[in-house]
Amino acid sequence: MKRRFYVLAFAFIAFFSFTTAGVAQGKQAKYVFYFIGDGMGVNQVNGTEMYLGELQGKIGTVPLCFASFPMATMATSFSATNGVTDSAAGGTALATGEKTYNSAIGVNEDTTNIYSIAVKAKEAGRRVGITTSVSIDHATPAAFYAHQPSRKMYYEIATDLPKAGFDFYAGSGFLQPTGKKDKNAENIYTLFDKSGYTITKGFDEFNMKCQQTDKMILMQKDGKDNASLPFAIDRKADDLTLSQITESAIRFLTKGEDKGFFLMVEGGKIDWACHSNDAATVFQEVIDMDNAVKLAYDFYQKHPDETLIVITADHETGGIVLGKGPYKLNLKALANQKISQEALSKKINELRKNKKNQVSWEDIQALLKENMGFWDAITLNEKQEQLLKEEYQHSFSGKEVKMKESEYFKDEPMAALAKEILNDIALVGWTSGGHSDGYVPVFAIGVGAEQFHGRIDNTDIPKFISKAAGY
Repeated sequence: MKRRFYVLAFAFIAFFSFTTAGVAQGKQAKYVFYFIGDGMGVNQVNGTEMYLGELQGKIGTVPLCFASFPMATMATSFSATNGVTDSAAGGTALATGEKTYNSAIGVNEDTTNIYSIAVKAKEAGRRVGITTSVSIDHATPAAFYAHQPSRKMYYEIATDLPKAGFDFYAGSGFLQPTGKKDKNAENIYTLFDKSGYTITKGFDEFNMKCQQTDKMILMQKDGKDNASLPFAIDRKADDLTLSQITESAIRFLTKGEDKGFFLMVEGGKIDWACHSNDAATVFQEVIDMDNAVKLAYDFYQKHPDETLIVITADHETGGIVLGKGPYKLNLKALANQKISQEALSKKINELRKNKKNQVSWEDIQALLKENMGFWDAITLNEKQEQLLKEEYQHSFSGKEVKMKESEYFKDEPMAALAKEILNDIALVGWTSGGHSDGYVPVFAIGVGAEQFHGRIDNTDIPKFISKAAGY
């Protein structure tokens, strides 16, 4: 009897295990969140966590939400033609699973259209959202809906938006509403209206119109910058945020009949801050994207058996180094920087204009004390103060000032120098103002997350997502 009991018990356990495994294997991700931190390499993530640790008075990390996900690995990011990718080729690889040449949007090396997992999701009956903290026609979001030989064809990219027919788009705005080549070309906003899209300006207007339309484009309020949302470190109370965009997308894509969704969210200004080698601003941008991820994680906790969240980057920017020789870090010093290099540059420029270039050294000291903590929370050594005085004398000598150029900004040299000095005090270094071929991190949680292990390539990521979601 005992033997028969054990045989029957074993058979039951085996049958139960087989059937439950079959159920698990049959699960699909009805809801997919795909976060892309533009320019966010491994050290951007680790540096942010170490910075948060130092703010709490500890040596070590305070984990970000997304960096705490159970599956974590790294991916290569080279393009089809270069060891170092740009955002267009990187975005296309993350969107389509295919390598292409730098600057290509949704086309392969022969400029033949290739289609993203967002298109596959739409064809599978899911609602689709493409969102970003920069312009909606920028490289990464464009790679999910457009097909153009160059990322700089902003008007042509925008005209592809209604062709994709996705449900929800959001970002700062559009860079080129009218065509450059054809003066009679239709304004993209007219084109969007004809295609059934409702344009909403700001979070409050979204709340008013969310239930009234089937297709929406969410942008910043009139008078704001079409190129991007402000850096998190510079944000004003009435600015649209990446978290608000993410919340809006979730609400819009889940209203009415629940068809499931695919949502791409880009933290685009991590890259912009890295191009400027602005460490304090970079870490705040990573934290800002993590706050958006927390909204997705809250959604996941309500739908754990139907949701997949994936976080990665298109490439690393700047070659950030945590440590500059001494075996220590002083990242907490960066907390004294209250605004981005870009915003500091604007303040210096305003000072220059208001005082008709008759700016005193005491004026500059007061500005740097207020916004960088110099001569107050931050003690400068003799060499650092001398560098600032020399730049002051050069910048306000009456001669033409050569602005400090990065990928997205032309800043006052005094602002750039102040940031460099604070980076040096924090013991953060940079190898360039461009992209690098460093590994990018990958984090995942939810249905199909187990696929994200071992070293992978960026082209694997959309394939894994597609498999998990069944499209």
